Amino acid sequence: MFQPDAAGAAPAPDRSLAAPAVASNAASNSAPMAPAAEDPWLWLEDVQGERALAWARERNGATRERLQAWPEFAGTRDALRAILDSRARIPSVVRRGTWFYNFWQDATHPRGLLRRATLNEYRQPEPRWETVLDLDALARAEGENWVWGGANCLGPEYRRCMISLSRGGADAKVLREFDVVDRAFVSGGFNLPEAKSAFTWIDADTAFVATDFGAGSMTDSGYPRVIKRWKRGQPLRDAQTVFEGQPRDVSAWAWVDRTPGFERTGFGRSVDFWRSEMVLLDGERRLPLAKPADARLAFWRTHVVMDLKSHWTAGGRTWPAGTLLAAPAGDYLAAVRAGKLDALDWTALFTPTPTRSLRGWSTTRTTVLLSVLDDVTGKLEEQRLHDGRWTRREVRTPSPGTLSVSPLHDPLLADDPLQEAYLLSYTDFLTPDSLALGRAGSDMREPLKARPAFFDAEGMRVEQLFATSKDGTRVPYFVVWPRGARADGENPTLLYGYGGFRVPQLPWYSAGFGTAWYARGGVLVVANIRGGGEYGPGWHQAALRENKQKSYDDFAAVAEDLIARRITSPHRLGIQGGSNGGLLVGAVMLQRPELFGAVVCSVPLLDMQRYHRLLAGASWMAEYGNPDKPEDWAFISRYSPYQNVRAGTKLPTVLFTTSTRDDRVHPGHARKMAARMLEQGHAALYYENMEGGHGGAADNAQRADLLALEFAFLWQQLGPKRARVPAEPPRPATR
Repeated sequence: MFQPDAAGAAPAPDRSLAAPAVASNAASNSAPMAPAAEDPWLWLEDVQGERALAWARERNGATRERLQAWPEFAGTRDALRAILDSRARIPSVVRRGTWFYNFWQDATHPRGLLRRATLNEYRQPEPRWETVLDLDALARAEGENWVWGGANCLGPEYRRCMISLSRGGADAKVLREFDVVDRAFVSGGFNLPEAKSAFTWIDADTAFVATDFGAGSMTDSGYPRVIKRWKRGQPLRDAQTVFEGQPRDVSAWAWVDRTPGFERTGFGRSVDFWRSEMVLLDGERRLPLAKPADARLAFWRTHVVMDLKSHWTAGGRTWPAGTLLAAPAGDYLAAVRAGKLDALDWTALFTPTPTRSLRGWSTTRTTVLLSVLDDVTGKLEEQRLHDGRWTRREVRTPSPGTLSVSPLHDPLLADDPLQEAYLLSYTDFLTPDSLALGRAGSDMREPLKARPAFFDAEGMRVEQLFATSKDGTRVPYFVVWPRGARADGENPTLLYGYGGFRVPQLPWYSAGFGTAWYARGGVLVVANIRGGGEYGPGWHQAALRENKQKSYDDFAAVAEDLIARRITSPHRLGIQGGSNGGLLVGAVMLQRPELFGAVVCSVPLLDMQRYHRLLAGASWMAEYGNPDKPEDWAFISRYSPYQNVRAGTKLPTVLFTTSTRDDRVHPGHARKMAARMLEQGHAALYYENMEGGHGGAADNAQRADLLALEFAFLWQQLGPKRARVPAEPPRPATR
C-alpha cells in the first residue's frame, strides 16, 4: 500500500508496504479481547466534522511547536524542498504514439505540468518539452485544489484522453475528456463527477464506464460493481448495463485488447483482494475463463499467460506457487470451451526456487521480460518466442540493487520501430537512479538519463544481513551505514518495514535520507519481513490472516538482531511504517516497547475492529480477516493496536501522521489512537495534513514539510544529544 519516496521517509501509496534475550510484553499471546461496548473517540471518524477538525488542528499546533524547535528544522525542510523540486531528477515518461509524456512538479509548478517530447528530444541533456496541460493554471482558473491523477488515452492516435483530477489528493477523482492537440477539455465530451471510477475506451465514441451510479452500484469496499456501455452524447443514466459484480466483491472491471488481429473484450470481478473471476465476450456468449481463483491471467497476442499464486495441478502435473505459465491462446480457449483445461500443454516461463521469485513480467512484441528477485536482488531474464519455441536468456544488468523494466512497444502500431525496445532503470541505496534504452535479445543499452549524486557516499556502505524469527525463519534486511559509523551500540538507527500485500521492500536511492539522516550519522535499516513479496507468494501467504503475527515477530527479530550486533541500542532505535506498515509499527510498538526509542506511524490502520467499515477497508479482509466473525476477531484482537494500548505501560514516543483527504485508509485510525494514548498519559504527537490523500501530501512543499517534521522527531528522540519530547504531553482535547 505504500513505500518511501525518493526524497526521504515520507510514504507514497501503491494500490499503493530477526537476538538477545529481551523481556517482552507478549501482547501476541494474550487472550482475545471482547469487542468494546462503546468507543468514546468514535466522533473522530467524522472526517470533515467541525469538532474533529478542531481537534486535529489543536494537535497539529502542539506538534509543530515541538518539532520546529529542532534547530535544523528550517534548513532541513528547505533542503528537502530543493531536492524534490530539482531539475536534475529523471523525468519519468510514458509512450503514446510518437510522443513521450511526463508529469512534472517543481517550485514554479507545484501542482504540475503534463508535457511531452519525442524520443530524440528526450535523449538530449535538456529536452525541449511541449506543455500539454498546466495544472496550476487550471486550479487557479477553476478555484480547485487539483492534484494530478493520470491520463487514459485512446490509441493509436492518442489525441483524446480521459484526464483524472483529484481534489486534495483523494482516491476519488473527476474524469474529463481532453484533446492533446487542441490542448483543451472537449466541449460536450465524456465527463464523470467525483467518484472512484474506471473508464475503458472501446472506440472514439464508446467506452465502458464503472462509477457510482447511485444506490446499490458500489461494493461494500466503496468501488464500482456495475459496468455500463456509454456512448458519446448519451446521458450517463441511459448507458446500458453490461456487467455486474456482487456487493461483497472488491470491484468489477472491463478489459479491451485492441491489438489488430487479436481483438478481445471481457469483464472481471475481484471476489476479494486476491481472488478474481474473468469472462471473455465470445461472439454472443460470455465465456468464463478457467483459472485458479488467485491466479492472474492475461492475453498476449497469440498466447495466454498465467501467473500462479498457489500450487496448481493440471494435466497430471503440479506447478508451484510463483510459476509463470504460457500456452497458445487458441488452444487455451478451445480447452475452456470443451471443459478440458487439464489437457492443455503449458510452458513454464519461470519456476521459483527458495531464493528466487518473480517480481513481475511484461512484453515486447516477441519477448516476455521477467523481473526476478534473487535474495532481494534484481535480475532480468527474457523468454523469447520464435517459430513456436521458447528460449530463455539472462540479461546482463547492473547489480545488486533494484531494476525496473518498462516496455515501449505499442501493440496498436503495425510497424512499430520500438517493438522490441524497453526502458531499464537501476538504483540502490548509494547509487542514484539511471535510465537506459534496451532491446530484447541484446545486452547493449543506450544510456538516456542519470540522476546526479545528492549526497557524498564516500566511505558509506550497505550490507545485507539475516535475522532469525521466533519460528526459526531466516529474515533478510539491509543496513545502510553512514561514513565512520561502527558497531558500538550508539548509532541513531531507523528501521523501516511494511510486511503486507505481497509488496517487496527493495533498495532505493534517497537524497532526503542522504541529506537529513546519513550525513548526520544515522543508520537506515530496511526489513524484508513476511507478508511482503520478496520471496514470492509463499512469503506473503505465510503472514496472512491468522498468521499476521509472523510479520510482527519478524520485525521484532530484526530489531533484536540490530541490538545484538551492536549496530544500535533500544534508546537509539526508531521504527517507521505507513498504511499496512503503520499497523506493523503500531502493533510492534505495543508488543515490544522495550526495543524502541521512537515510532513514526504514517497513514496507518490501527483500529482493526472497525477497519472493514471505514472507506476501502472491506477490500482488505482477504489480508486480515473479518472482525465481525468471532473466529477471525479471536486472532485480530491479539494485535489490533487500538484495542491493546493500555495505561500504565511504558511506551516509546510516537508520531502519528495522516491526511484529511486520505479516502483509502481513514484518518480516524490515527486520530483515535493518538487521542486514546494521550488520554492514557502516553507521549504521542499527531500531525494531520489537510490535503494529500494516502500519500500524505499534495505537492512538494507539503512533502518537504512533512519529511522535515519526521526527521525532526527522529533526531529529537534518537540523536546523540536528543531533546526528548516531554513525558507529560499537553492535556488532550476534551471528548
